[in-house]
Amino acid sequence: MEGQLAVTVSRGELAQKLSLVSRGVSTRTAVQILGGILLRAAGDSVELAATDMELSLRTPLQATVSGDGAVVVPGKLFADLSRLLPEGDVELEYRQDENVLQVRCGPAEYRLNTYSAEDFPRLPDAEATPTHTVDAASLLATVASVGRAVSRDEARPVLTGILVRFGEGKLVMAATDSYRLSYKETPIEGDVPELEAIVPARALEEVRRLATAADTLELGVQENQVLFGVDGTWLTTRRIEGQFPKFDELRPKEFKHEVVLPREELLEVVRRTSVMAHRNSPLRLRFAEGEVTVWAQTQDVGEARETLPIRFDGEPLEIGFNADFLRDGIESAEGDDMRLRLIDPLRPGLIQGLDDDFWYLIMPIRLAG
Repeated sequence: MEGQLAVTVSRGELAQKLSLVSRGVSTRTAVQILGGILLRAAGDSVELAATDMELSLRTPLQATVSGDGAVVVPGKLFADLSRLLPEGDVELEYRQDENVLQVRCGPAEYRLNTYSAEDFPRLPDAEATPTHTVDAASLLATVASVGRAVSRDEARPVLTGILVRFGEGKLVMAATDSYRLSYKETPIEGDVPELEAIVPARALEEVRRLATAADTLELGVQENQVLFGVDGTWLTTRRIEGQFPKFDELRPKEFKHEVVLPREELLEVVRRTSVMAHRNSPLRLRFAEGEVTVWAQTQDVGEARETLPIRFDGEPLEIGFNADFLRDGIESAEGDDMRLRLIDPLRPGLIQGLDDDFWYLIMPIRLAG
């Protein structure tokens, strides 16, 4: 049995922690318990937990606690209510005989129907998993560099994840949706073992939210789970099974053209001309001596054309790209200048900074005529 539970906590602390952990609440399941948040007494604090069976979040809530009980409360309702309560201390009392959680704050009083904690899924044991300390800024910057290329198509689960590889003093991440492939390599310090996992992109985005202000985070890997710890909060996520595309083999070994471009200027030109690239119309880049012309045309909408002076002295070349994919690649590169490496109008192009730590392979669109 769950036993009794009474908790006194500040409204601000309750609202902040419920907002954090509620991101693990399932919104798409018919299983009611997965729509709930678990409250469990843990000494002088309460552990809050939520899971949708793909991802789980756990965090301690500092509070005055009596009893050793546990209960599951409707997650979204409880999180929304906590934000609306008046300022002051909140008293929570689980009444097991009535299956309700009583919530009092100043003149406000609520009774929330509850679920049994015995039915809540058992979460991976973070304390029993060996973890390693990782520099948060390095990990988050690497996620940001590759995240745009992740697929949203659930029919190919491997492509909805990011390949994460630690080893040889560096962190490597790669992501692809079959139309573009993003790769980033970051030097990393510390005693991190060699490991590789395909981690759901959604989980890494949640880690970014958790660790924005953190200097370090804890990383642990189980057979089918990856764990991230930030300031006492634990996020666990399942590893995606399958074979990630061999990105080293997909990148062409040689290119016929290499153009150095002012990144910010090109990005502004691409953003402006993309306004006219509707209904899958390509964004065209025409390279000629001393310039590149970026233009887009959509029937019944209009046309945009802009020229940028660059160093180019080869045979004229025209190639088309998806406007959003091209913009994502330019934004993901770093530095004042970038390189665009090309073979011909039907072969993929490669966007890079001036070093080889980041690259973004993008498939062209066949141009009519």
